[in-house]
Amino acid sequence: MTVGPKQNALGEARRGIFLDRDGVLIHTNVIGGKPYAIAPPDRAEILDGVRDACAALSRAGFLLVMVTNQPDVARGATPRRFVEGVNGFLARELGLNDVRVCYHDDTDGCDCRKPKPGLITQAAAAFAIDLPGSIMIGDRWRDIEAGARARCRTVLIGDGYGERMPRPPDFSAPSLSEALPWLLTPLVSERV
Repeated sequence: MTVGPKQNALGEARRGIFLDRDGVLIHTNVIGGKPYAIAPPDRAEILDGVRDACAALSRAGFLLVMVTNQPDVARGATPRRFVEGVNGFLARELGLNDVRVCYHDDTDGCDCRKPKPGLITQAAAAFAIDLPGSIMIGDRWRDIEAGARARCRTVLIGDGYGERMPRPPDFSAPSLSEALPWLLTPLVSERV
């Protein structure tokens, strides 16, 4: 049987879960109500329930792709090697299928920095992921906007740090593990 561009070997559409890193998978530093990525000498602290949630999503047939903005590399505040080390650790620990990183700052005008959907669309092209059958999960408006622009459903983790949301998420929950029941409902998980 020939596998179509949006199908796996069983002829089923490939669905993805696109996950932001800081604040969704790992603890983020919040200073003055604003989130900041971890930096040396911080250690990546996987949030409670994330390992089990990722395993459940993978068992449900979703490809797990981490998509993360890391502008502190462009700003010279965090070494790229540190970011790559954290990302490699998370890929191994959480069974991620892929990791996509934007190392640019807003002024660079790239296509990959969220809220632009470049990281999501690049992964979709590489893995033949059906975007309308997929979900972007993040903790900031940039994540929700990137997912919506890519035609994914969206889930906001936390309260968005009080930032204005250009459009509302499809669902919100305090944590990834608390979003899991919604993510695995037949209406959501079988939507293609």
